[in-house]
Amino acid sequence: MLSAFAHALRTPDLRRKILFTLGILAVFRFGSVVPTPNVNMQNVQECTVQASTGASAGLYSMINLFSGGALLQLTVFALGIMPYITASIILQLLTVVIPRLETLKKEGGAGQQKITQYTRYLTLVLAVMQSTAFVTMAVGGQLFPGCGLALVYDATIFPILTMVLTMTAGTGIVMWLGELVTERGVGNGMSVMIFTQIAAAFPAQVWGIAISAGTIEWNGFTLPNSAGWLAFLAVLAVGALVMLGVIFVEQAQRRIPVQYAKRMVGRRLVGGSTTYIPIKVNQAGVIPVIFASSLLSLPIMLSQFAPESAASSWIAANLGGQGLWHNLLMFALIIAFAYFYVSITFNPEEVADNMRKYGGFIPGIRAGKPTERYLGYVLSRLTAPGSLYLGLIALLPAFAFMFLPGGQQFPFGGTSILIVVGVGLDTVKQIQSQLQQRNYEGFLR
Repeated sequence: MLSAFAHALRTPDLRRKILFTLGILAVFRFGSVVPTPNVNMQNVQECTVQASTGASAGLYSMINLFSGGALLQLTVFALGIMPYITASIILQLLTVVIPRLETLKKEGGAGQQKITQYTRYLTLVLAVMQSTAFVTMAVGGQLFPGCGLALVYDATIFPILTMVLTMTAGTGIVMWLGELVTERGVGNGMSVMIFTQIAAAFPAQVWGIAISAGTIEWNGFTLPNSAGWLAFLAVLAVGALVMLGVIFVEQAQRRIPVQYAKRMVGRRLVGGSTTYIPIKVNQAGVIPVIFASSLLSLPIMLSQFAPESAASSWIAANLGGQGLWHNLLMFALIIAFAYFYVSITFNPEEVADNMRKYGGFIPGIRAGKPTERYLGYVLSRLTAPGSLYLGLIALLPAFAFMFLPGGQQFPFGGTSILIVVGVGLDTVKQIQSQLQQRNYEGFLR
């Protein structure tokens, strides 16, 4: 992999793409630390420290997952890429329900461009709603329950409206930056930006685990003691093992062989080739974990508006952090969403019909309904271990909380590690494919 990056930097075209992507990511991270107008950053910092060490630490780590710490800081890019991800998921689900969207999806490039336009509009609508909700919570004191400091300087309508418009405009800029990376950079822009936000919090979280296990003072610096260094090394070792396991499962796939019969097209004899249908063990990717996390965080966030009620107390005690009910519901929702998402993204009937149209068949399986039933059977058999794998990975922070020192800050688990590994693999594959194209071109010359 290191040689591939070295070759990429020596290739002028790829070097420009990589430097352009790094420049966009630098702008993105800069906007993630610039505060929105009217925000009292000193009070926000103090409330953030209190929240990260209190009983609601699990909730705030979940909120900060896709913002790299920007959301609770109320910065210009506070909402990050989450409104666009939510809009994309909603449009993808509506494609199955609304015939018009399904028709656009089948039209190819022109239809996909129209769906992308709808996704942009829905992103801005969601950004307005989310920014209004978070600014309202910040003004009303519900963003950090228990912290009595004022988070804004002026609570009148015009400064509040300015904050909402600034965060919404920041979401539009983030969406534009992501599309620029996709068009002119390396990798999928939105995925690379999520990768950047999550990876930005890893060093601080790992170092926080080392500090929490005990510290010593040396020349004015606070350093971990022997127990802290042992905890630091243990977390790194566990993280490396988790990454190896995630890479192994993410690369695993079932290859169903497909043969195409020879047929005459005009005066030419075509077909007779053999290929395969790759079905991944984790066909759903990270989407079920995102769905389950979003659904579980919804009642927790709603309970912040009435923190004194009995329902809010039960939700905070059982669904917040790493409680038993939280983990059980998370595990069950991930499995349910995995089956649901795979069923709407991979249609055995459509695949079997396309194979029959082009003269393809699976050896030993008749074309038509038998092929459809066989594909559905294989898909369900693969989704079972894939969904269990997602559920276990998502519960890793809970196990770390029980067995590792400072486990409440354990960074290698859940959605974060799946996204980091998945995006890293896709980006490296894209760089290698572009290098192969250029090498083949030079060879042919």
